[in-house]
Amino acid sequence: MRIARFSIDGNVAFGAVEGEKQDELVLDIIKGIPFADYELSGTKVPLSKVRLLPPVLPNKVVAFGRNYAEHAKELDNEVPDAPFAFFKPSTSVIGPGDDIQYPSFSEELHHEAELAVVIGRMCREVPRDRVKDVIFGYTCANDVTARDVQRREKQWARAKGFDTSCPLGPWVETGLDLAAANDLTVQLTVNGEQRQLGRTSEMIHSIEDLIVNISEAMTLLPGDVILTGTPAGVGPLHVGDEVAVTIEGIGTLNNKVVKRG
Repeated sequence: MRIARFSIDGNVAFGAVEGEKQDELVLDIIKGIPFADYELSGTKVPLSKVRLLPPVLPNKVVAFGRNYAEHAKELDNEVPDAPFAFFKPSTSVIGPGDDIQYPSFSEELHHEAELAVVIGRMCREVPRDRVKDVIFGYTCANDVTARDVQRREKQWARAKGFDTSCPLGPWVETGLDLAAANDLTVQLTVNGEQRQLGRTSEMIHSIEDLIVNISEAMTLLPGDVILTGTPAGVGPLHVGDEVAVTIEGIGTLNNKVVKRG
């Protein structure tokens, strides 16, 4: 099931996305919230009549860096022996169709297409054989990075945590099992030109590795997001660029780069 979060007539709700053709998609509005007991209302609205929002509002976004060997190589970085985590604040999250604002303190903005894992229940110290039980679903992400700032500052808080640096969407796909999620095509285009193409099977540390690793240290909450790393091919973004992240079995996340107002 594809679960979207949307606004219509000033109201915010969750809905199940139904249909296959983009111009025929409809939302069956959910009674309740998808992280608890809920049911479909049977009240349906065309997707074209709503504004899609970030599919979740995470308490925290835990991102893992250098999780694809070729990406680490292209930036002249060593591959870490263990998962390498950093944070993006909740204020960095935007949804499909929202603008990525080019930060005033950077002159080198880069795209990073990633599979995002959405946590479905509160959990801590998750054993490997229970990882599948704490996952709500998967969505597309773009770990937008001020690369020049990342190079010159030891901490990545500003380089990767600025407002609008974490596009998520267009919805959460709950129907993928863990084995399938560990072998999906991830691609990114800028103005229709392919920049990144890889598979999640190329990750150095699997989804299980990442969740076991971070849950040893902290409690994960429903709606929290885990970014699993980016394949090779990262590169510059400029004002006016249209960037699209497409992940097999999930969908496409579209955003435009604009000058920060």
